[in-house]
Amino acid sequence: MKIERTFLFVPADRPERFSKAVGSGADVVILDLEDAVLPEHKGFAREQAASFLAEEKGARLIVRINGSGTPWHQDDLAVVRAAGVGEIMLPKTSSARQIETVLDTIGESVEILALVETAEGIVNLTDIAGHPRISRLAFGSIDLQVDIAIPDDREALLFARAQMVLHSRARGLLPPIDGVTADVQDDEAVIADCRYARKLGFGGKLCIHPRQISPAQQGFEPGQAEVEWAREVTAAVSAGQGAVSVRGKMVDAPVVEYARRVLASCS
Repeated sequence: MKIERTFLFVPADRPERFSKAVGSGADVVILDLEDAVLPEHKGFAREQAASFLAEEKGARLIVRINGSGTPWHQDDLAVVRAAGVGEIMLPKTSSARQIETVLDTIGESVEILALVETAEGIVNLTDIAGHPRISRLAFGSIDLQVDIAIPDDREALLFARAQMVLHSRARGLLPPIDGVTADVQDDEAVIADCRYARKLGFGGKLCIHPRQISPAQQGFEPGQAEVEWAREVTAAVSAGQGAVSVRGKMVDAPVVEYARRVLASCS
């Protein structure tokens, strides 16, 4: 099964950008009713999202609604339900109870991509990741920085990122999706951020511009040296008998499994 790696936000009040987003190569397009839309444009954004959802049948679309407790939340849920949306992104996901409240309105069959971006959400990851309608976890790194008053620093966010990875794995979810890279002009920064996230166990990237899709995909690809090593491991196991050594190191079952995952992740 191909893991979806790139998730592109597009402001739902900018319908002229919808087709470009779909054609960007992103695995998933997120019609954004939340942060990318000014308060005075929320109603228009809902209308445009509903129209596009009715027209576009070939693309993988998700709707990011406005959060629980905001003035626009209930109207967003009404549009989602009327459009028959199969999956939404829930911002500031903080508890299983919050998820249940949303599902009570839109229906129990809808899947939720949980955007975890507060201290409360990180603390409650056991319940959030364990909810049966959670499709995957996404990390809202910038909002979490603001919530707990820390700088934009990898080390400061390491614990939270590790929690996302561990809870995803423990609950049988796909690897989580890392937060955005704010600089849309710096392709190398996107690649570096994705390589760092992959090293920690993340499996995808939130993107805010079509330009970021290609470098994000590149960043989640294993490097040439890693692929060559993985091929050596699998070849040695296929040809060998008993104990196997590759590059002077013993190869056991966990190492073989990792090598196979590396090769499987190559696009």
